[in-house]
Amino acid sequence: MRVVSVQLRDFRTYTRAEARLGEGLTVVHGPNGVGKSNLLEAVYFGCTGRSTRTRNERELVRFGAQAARVVVQLADGSHQHELSVGFEPGQPKRMSSDGAPVERLIDIETRPLLSVFLPDRLELLKGAPAVRRAHLDQFVAAVWPARGADRRVYSQVLSQRNALIAGIRAGRASRASISTWDQQLARHALIQREHRTAAVALLADTFADRASQLGLTGTASLDYRPRSRALDEDEFVAELQARFAGDLERGFSTHGPHRDELALLRDGRELRLYGSQGEQRLALLALLLAERTVLARERCRTPLMLLDDVMSELDSERRELLARELSAGGQSVIATTDLAHVPGACAPGVTRLRVSPGAILQEALAA
Repeated sequence: MRVVSVQLRDFRTYTRAEARLGEGLTVVHGPNGVGKSNLLEAVYFGCTGRSTRTRNERELVRFGAQAARVVVQLADGSHQHELSVGFEPGQPKRMSSDGAPVERLIDIETRPLLSVFLPDRLELLKGAPAVRRAHLDQFVAAVWPARGADRRVYSQVLSQRNALIAGIRAGRASRASISTWDQQLARHALIQREHRTAAVALLADTFADRASQLGLTGTASLDYRPRSRALDEDEFVAELQARFAGDLERGFSTHGPHRDELALLRDGRELRLYGSQGEQRLALLALLLAERTVLARERCRTPLMLLDDVMSELDSERRELLARELSAGGQSVIATTDLAHVPGACAPGVTRLRVSPGAILQEALAA
C-alpha cells in the first residue's frame, strides 16, 4: 500500500493544494517557514486522523477558515483506495475510508503504516518513560494488530482499579473488592509484558545493525525493563498486595506495565543521559529504520517514512548512508531546505516537490 497523492483544503497555511508522491523517495524542499512540515503533517493526518505536532487540532485549520480537510489517495497494485479526514473545531471529526464513514482510521486495513522523524521526536529518547512505553506499544500493534486490543483492555482494568482505590480512600468502597481487580490486572499485565518483550526481541539485532551502519560508535542495544519480576499471576497479585498501602496513600496503582521502561543504550549506558544530541538523533533514526525493516519482514508491509529536517545535522557520510537505506525499498518523504543535503535528490527516479507559501510545485515525478 502506497500513498499516491494528498489533497489539502484549508489545512495550516494551505488554502487548496495537492501533492503527488513517488513510489520511492520524494524530496520536499523550500525555505524555512513555507509549509514543508505542514505537508508532511497533512499526509500523516490524512492516514491516521491525528496530528504529528499538536494536540490542539484547532491549529490545523487555516486562519480565517471554518474547517480543514485532507484526502489521501492510495494504491495497492491495481486497487485504488481513498482516506479522508474533515475537521471543524467544536465538531466531531469526519473520517471515511473509500467513502464509508469510520470512527478510527487506524483500524482500516488499507491504511498505510507510517514512521515519522521530526526534530521534536528526540523526546522519545530524552523524555519521560511514558513516551517510550507508548511508542513500544504502537510498534506491538503494528506488528501484531490484534494485540492492540490487549493494551486497551489493560488500560480499562487499570482505570477500574484506580477508581476503586479512590473510592476506598474516600470511604465509599470496601477493601475486600480490591482482590478481584488485582487478579484482573495481573492477568492482563503479564500479557502486556509478554508482548513488549517479544517486540524488543524482534528489534534488538536490527537496531544494533542500523545504528552501526549510521555511524553510531559503540554497541547500540535496547533494554526493556519491566517493574514486575513475577513468573505467574499469583506472584503478580502478591506484588500488588505488597504495594497496596502505598497505592492507597498515593491514590493510584504504582505497579504494573504502565510503569515499565524501555532504554536505548550505547555500550551499556543510557543515551538519554550520556549521549550527545547528535548521537541521540542517530539512535532515533536507527530505531525507526529497524522498525521499518521488521515490519517489512513480519507483515510484508514497508511503512511510509516521513522525515522532517533529518539531514541538516548529519555529516555528509551519514547523509549518504541514510539516503542509501531509504532507497533500498518502500516510500519515503524527506523535507529539506537545501536539495544538496539529500544525496541523489536530483537523480532519475526521485520525485521532487518545491514548496512556496501556500503552494506546492511538482518539479519531478518519478515514473
